[in-house]
Amino acid sequence: MDPAVAAQMSEAVAEKVLRYRRDESGWKICREGNGVSVSWRPSMEFPGNLYRGEGIVNSTPEKVWGCIKPLAGTLRDKWDENVSSFEIIESITDMLCVSRTATPSAAMKLISPRDFVDLVLVKKYEDGTLSSNAVNVEHPLCPPKPGYVRGFNHPCGCFCEPLPGEPNKTKLVTFFQTDLSGYLPQSVVDSFFPRSMAGFYTNLEKAVKRLYD
Repeated sequence: MDPAVAAQMSEAVAEKVLRYRRDESGWKICREGNGVSVSWRPSMEFPGNLYRGEGIVNSTPEKVWGCIKPLAGTLRDKWDENVSSFEIIESITDMLCVSRTATPSAAMKLISPRDFVDLVLVKKYEDGTLSSNAVNVEHPLCPPKPGYVRGFNHPCGCFCEPLPGEPNKTKLVTFFQTDLSGYLPQSVVDSFFPRSMAGFYTNLEKAVKRLYD
């Protein structure tokens, strides 16, 4: 990708995801439990939903980030049941890349394996928050692959936020806005995302303990 185009596009996505983080209006809770809340509101990007997950992870921001960062060296495919592989297609800078994420079949195989090609930007804010920001792109080195339905991530990402006075805890806020493509009943999609997002937090907590302690 042209580095200037990629930089401009990714910064616009990061601004959008930051607006999602700051805008508290219109969210409806669809799942709560174990300290994790998942809510949704209609997407402005496609005929689907924007989902927000919030929860506290009992570990330092550095360790949590090591497990979830969408960059080379991530541990995501070691623990996340919704990620079967993760690869960097092109490194543009050390904080900006094009990645391919493959996901296994889900919802009792009603959802077949998917793959997603995204432009990903990592940002660090003055308060120590780390964020990932992603959006789907086409890339000549990553055409559609047999056995996978190509899905599309609209602006999405996460915020890995330190908690003042709690160095061993991290607030993690996630945003998913994904078009799974294919011919899926809307009811399957609507039940899949809240459940998988809640599971993401549970599995992350276990992974941080297993991989770092």
